[in-house]
Amino acid sequence: MFEALAINAAVLIVLVLIQWLISVRINDVSFVDAFWGAGMGVMALVSWIQLDEPGPLATLLLAMTTAWGFRLGIYLFARWWKHGEDKRYKMILKKDREKGNFVIAALTKVWLGQAVLLFAVSSPAQVGILASEAPAPITALAYVGVAVYLIGIFFEWVGDWQLTRFKNNPDNDGKVLDTGLWRYTRHPNYFGDFMAWWGIWIVCASAGWDYALYTVIGPLFLTFTLTKWSGVTLLEKGMDKSKGDKYADYKRRTSAFFPMPPKSAG
Repeated sequence: MFEALAINAAVLIVLVLIQWLISVRINDVSFVDAFWGAGMGVMALVSWIQLDEPGPLATLLLAMTTAWGFRLGIYLFARWWKHGEDKRYKMILKKDREKGNFVIAALTKVWLGQAVLLFAVSSPAQVGILASEAPAPITALAYVGVAVYLIGIFFEWVGDWQLTRFKNNPDNDGKVLDTGLWRYTRHPNYFGDFMAWWGIWIVCASAGWDYALYTVIGPLFLTFTLTKWSGVTLLEKGMDKSKGDKYADYKRRTSAFFPMPPKSAG
């Protein structure tokens, strides 16, 4: 398995270096977000291809990971294509641009860092697939993981669709989305990511608890980054500035992460 994971890492580094060169050429790294999801799908696909005879469990994990990853990649790429450079990356690389260090900073601060985190977070899919040579059946525990995953997919896909529809309506300019899934959690898409990857980890665990132990860092780190680091925390700092009292009122009424009934206005 180590050799197969090394091949995965090599493929990832090659893809990252190609995209780094493109980002230098266009002076914009923010399409890296699109690669976050798509890259995990690629890692699952490369893992599956390396099996002589993939079992049903391996194919299930491949389907789960690619459905999540490629959909997210396409969604975020389309958003970047429409809106251009993300303000977060402008801020991260501002000083490096001023000092003429953009080329190296783009590689070290963005692309290589993302590659390491992408590889770690997707480890349940990679290891689960590589451990599931035929016959590797789909067990009851795997079905539990699929159920958790499907809850996540529902929240993420529907949440993103509702947000896109809301933003595309010019009448909503300056308003806060507080209907649909956004009525129950301020971040249904992040909650969906959380559920999807814990679901994938549970399916990985069905291949063997030792594999689950090796890869639990993936969903644990994703949970941390979604709730405490670059997800909810960073996004809400921007929303507090741009939406002011409207967003403050929304925060008082609505759960930050886990879906809950909204609180009364009083």
